[in-house]
Amino acid sequence: MYNAKVMEIFKNPKNVGTIKGANGVGKVGNAACGDIMKIYLKINDDGIIEDAKFKTFGCAAAITTTSVATEMIKGKSIDDALELSNKAVVEALDGLPTHKIHCSVLAEEAVKAAVKDYYDKNGIAYDKEKFAPGSCPTCGE
Repeated sequence: MYNAKVMEIFKNPKNVGTIKGANGVGKVGNAACGDIMKIYLKINDDGIIEDAKFKTFGCAAAITTTSVATEMIKGKSIDDALELSNKAVVEALDGLPTHKIHCSVLAEEAVKAAVKDYYDKNGIAYDKEKFAPGSCPTCGE
């Protein structure tokens, strides 16, 4: 069902855990799927993501997409992180089964939720449209 790259990352995910003193934390989940993702960010004063970690409860695709998403945003600006798409996550994994694409949507939403938390905690104005919930083709979210 999963390709070799997905299985390798699932067996050896990067960035698992929490960040003490994280200044952005995002949690998303889907009860229908059973996947819950929590991303922790450490963003410096220049708006660069110094560190990103995650805790995910779910299937191999959920864990793998969250691992890849955190790898893709580390060292990037907040604006770059907000450009992360579920499609980019799927491409980085060389694909996912169609019925698991919703996991990449959740990973994208978890990143956005963590950035939104950072903005909220720091009183930074933002475009609410950038944080509108995505569409989960499998779960109907």
